[in-house]
Amino acid sequence: SSGINAEWPLRPGFEGANMYRNQYDNDVTTWSPQGRIHQIEYAMEAVKQGSATIGIKGKNHSVLVALKRASSDLSSHQKKIIPIDDHAGISIAGLTSDARILSRFMRTECLNHRYVYGSPLSISRLVTAVGDKAQTGTQISGRRPYGVGLLVAGNDEKGPHVYYICPSSNFYECKCMAIGARSQSARTYLERRKDDFKNIEDLDELIAHALRALRDCLPNDSELTTKNVSVGYVGRDVEFTIKDDEEVEDYLKSIEEDKPAVDMASDPQQGAEEAMDTQ
Repeated sequence: SSGINAEWPLRPGFEGANMYRNQYDNDVTTWSPQGRIHQIEYAMEAVKQGSATIGIKGKNHSVLVALKRASSDLSSHQKKIIPIDDHAGISIAGLTSDARILSRFMRTECLNHRYVYGSPLSISRLVTAVGDKAQTGTQISGRRPYGVGLLVAGNDEKGPHVYYICPSSNFYECKCMAIGARSQSARTYLERRKDDFKNIEDLDELIAHALRALRDCLPNDSELTTKNVSVGYVGRDVEFTIKDDEEVEDYLKSIEEDKPAVDMASDPQQGAEEAMDTQ
């Protein structure tokens, strides 16, 4: 509880009259009568308002593609894909500052494992460590959840992997996943083809599928360009690699002949998420 009596009568027109309407979202340790923790839900909402990013797992490769935003016409586009180790990388949707904290933690975990054991850290153990770190922010008063969602792409002795780490500290291994603003359209594309991805051996074909799904996340007056798209991939005998700017031009040309199929009605939040400061 906030320590303030929500039933105390306030003067009509007083600015604080509605300040304590919800008395269950003051910190992350307060449960609502419905069994919800509102601070965690607010953090998950930050992910929905970041720009879209997509991960796909093929037979031998994992691919990340992300839509970059620029805060103004005078600034560069925000980086969305972050390398972690030779065999792993992440893409983000949400608060970039929180993503930098988690990416630095992941790099340290990978570095320590290589130093001690002389081998790369398995992706499942890396994701579990991040989930454990994120969970502490959901139970200690005075802290808050990380307001960022992570798609982790990696390759280890078990093959390629794509994981989604949620601000609630839950994590899931996925065949494919899309998060961020307008990502429902991309998820529809992925759900129709999810059983085909596991048989795709060609890396370029896998990237083309990811870019087609990402294109469905765009508003009507926008298109994918070399400035607003990042591509990352990793696989068997392929270290994690990021392509930006002119390096993605060939991938974009490969999908130019396709007709975009954006279902505007499939994502009810489509128009309300453009002005956010999340990335």
